[in-house]
Amino acid sequence: MSSVLYDTPGPRAKRRNLILSVVFAVLLALLLWWVWQTMSDKGQLDGDKWRPFVEGPAWTTYLLPGLGNTLKAAALAMVIALPLGAALGIARMSDHRWVRVPAAVIVEFFRAIPVLMLMIFANQFYSDYSGVDSESRPLYAVVTGLVLYNASVLAEIVRAGILSLPKGQNEAAQAIGLRKTQVMTSILLPQAVTAMLPAIVSQLVVIVKDTALGGAVLNFTELLNARKTLAANFANVVPSFIVVAVVFIVLNFLLTSFASWLEGRLRRSKKSTGAVLHVDDVEDTNVAGELVGAHGTDRGPEAGGGGGTGGVRKTP
Repeated sequence: MSSVLYDTPGPRAKRRNLILSVVFAVLLALLLWWVWQTMSDKGQLDGDKWRPFVEGPAWTTYLLPGLGNTLKAAALAMVIALPLGAALGIARMSDHRWVRVPAAVIVEFFRAIPVLMLMIFANQFYSDYSGVDSESRPLYAVVTGLVLYNASVLAEIVRAGILSLPKGQNEAAQAIGLRKTQVMTSILLPQAVTAMLPAIVSQLVVIVKDTALGGAVLNFTELLNARKTLAANFANVVPSFIVVAVVFIVLNFLLTSFASWLEGRLRRSKKSTGAVLHVDDVEDTNVAGELVGAHGTDRGPEAGGGGGTGGVRKTP
């Protein structure tokens, strides 16, 4: 059986693919063995370097507070960037030029600037022109940079998701007299959410990872910055990197898993009308349908073409 993209491989192609898969698996195993052996020779697998993650204060003193700051910055950025990005994306589709052009300028400007530069600029701005104290300033700067950059990216995601819908959706809604605001909020945007969800989640994962930029430059005590202090105290640089990488992997995996579950729930909910009928209600509905199909409306004997009262004779 052939596919749209490629033909089904034959016996020679299957044998070649099997050989390549075996060779790749062997090379990967050799690479992992080399990494393991190198770490063992350098003493990175010694129990003393991993014991702080099991017995010592590595989690309570360093990693968990850093993880809390990471989640705080990411959550604040998500909460602000999502509605701001949706508003900018819808504004770029406005019929009014005075709304569409400024929104396009804002999106293109902040989307072109690196997020690290935005964080540094925000930190200097808060230092010179605001009363934010020095302890809270890194958090403000990180959240500001993440919001400005990711809101502009999310605006393009929202705009692309809405434009991907069939034009008949908009035309049908306008045909029944809905205003453009009602069409956008009640018809187009809810349908586009499911299509946009994978791209939105990918951008949320980027937000979580980009919080580490604040720790590297602005001394924001997020997870990666806390790891640096931990490694300096326990002399376990490589193990601390591995543990923090695993934490980020688990965190992003949970986020993507939740998004996949939410996307499936939204798709399943759209396949149902949402109305739950009792079996008696279904039978009454069927009887009413038969009556309407047989006589249209209760118009009397002269309209129904039959004698008597024009009703339906119910036979036992």
